[in-house]
Parts: sequence; structure tokens; C-alpha cells
Amino acid sequence: MKPRFLITAGPTREFLDPIRFISNRSSGKMGYALARAARRHGNVTLVSGPVALKPPPGVTFVPVTTAQEMAEAVLSHEADIVIMTAAVCDFRPRRMAVRKIKKTGFDGLLELVPTVDILATLGKRKRHQLLVGFAAETDALEANALDKLRRKNLDLIVANDARAMEADTNRVTLLYRDGRVERLPEMSKARVAREILRRVNALGVAP
Repeated sequence: MKPRFLITAGPTREFLDPIRFISNRSSGKMGYALARAARRHGNVTLVSGPVALKPPPGVTFVPVTTAQEMAEAVLSHEADIVIMTAAVCDFRPRRMAVRKIKKTGFDGLLELVPTVDILATLGKRKRHQLLVGFAAETDALEANALDKLRRKNLDLIVANDARAMEADTNRVTLLYRDGRVERLPEMSKARVAREILRRVNALGVAP
């Protein structure tokens, strides 16, 4: 039986009012490349935030906007291999205004609350699944990624500099649950996706 892949991609948007939102620079390119590459290995569901990319043919596509919508989509799907490339916003406004906030009526304060931690929730629920996370960092790349891998009960984490978010290439470091560290040279995101899936194969969870 072919494994079931669940892959997330892109950013989320957390709304202040009906017009404005908090988001990030994620382009979705890495997640979409992984979804395309994973089609050769199994059945793929791609859960994507808002991006300027067309869904790859041959995958089940689930569009979402907010972190809560992404959480609901991800946590409702059964999968053997989960690869979380999405850059989910860590915070959202406590309240969304029902009308556009005017300059004259804004006191300059924006109260934020944490969004649901999808990856940590998956880590707590994990039984036999393979769970792969991504870490985009601006400093202490490997240390921060290793901390995330341990805290969220991941099998593998892919760490990269945050500057790669909008680029067509990526230079990644792979950190494994057993302590191995593998640093790959800069290459296209399509090739990075194939290399990641090769490592997933080596972990014995995909044909």
C-alpha cells in the first residue's frame, strides 16, 4: 500500500480587520516542490495557505487562510508521513474588528495571542507516523532547529536561513532524531525536495 503524505505549504494570514492581516514572506515554493516530488512515492494531500502558485496535478489540494483553518485541515487528515513546511503565524490579534480600523480610532496598541501549535500537537498525537518539520531561522540555525525537533517530537527537521523563503534555491541542514546532522549544498528547491524524500525513504517509511 502506498503511504499517505500530508504536506503543508505557504503562510497563514491572521486578520486585524476585514482588510488588514498579519502574515510572513513564505512563498510556498518548498512545500509545492515537495508535493510534486512526493507523488512518485504515494498519495499526497497538500494543505496550503495563500500563495501565487498553482496546485500540482495529481494531489488532493486543501486551500486555507488562517492558522486555525490550517490546524483543522491538518488534524482532520490521516497520514503516514507529515511534512510541515508551512510558515504558520505564531500569533494572531486577540480580536478581529468587524469594520476597517481607522487611524483616528486606533490607540496604537495591538494585542496578540498565540495561535495553535500544529506541529507540537502532531508530535503529541504521533504513533507510527513520520513527522518532518521545517525551521526558518535568522540566527543559531542548528541550535534552534535541534530544540524544535526535541520539543515537538519530530523524526527529522529541515533547517534553513529565513532568506530562502522567497528564493528558488535553498541550502538546508537536516537534523535527525538520532542525532545525525547532514548539511546539503545550495540547490534548487525541486532538488532539495527530492533529497528530502530520499532521506524519508532511508528512514524506512516510504517505498
